[in-house]
Amino acid sequence: MAKKTKGNRVQVVLECTEMKNSGLPGTSRYVTTKNRKNSPERLELKKYNPILKKMTLHKEIK
Repeated sequence: MAKKTKGNRVQVVLECTEMKNSGLPGTSRYVTTKNRKNSPERLELKKYNPILKKMTLHKEIK
């Protein structure tokens, strides 16, 4: 049977910071998981933005 307790892993959404600040239409978002216990602060990862066609900084949003 599956566990009924809530684990430490949670799904988070990463959004491109360059795209948000540029004012261009569209967004680049990725969904990933993180361990809430090991990294309580917000995630910041470099991911590919297909609209800008380059690697950009993506930050965790609520």
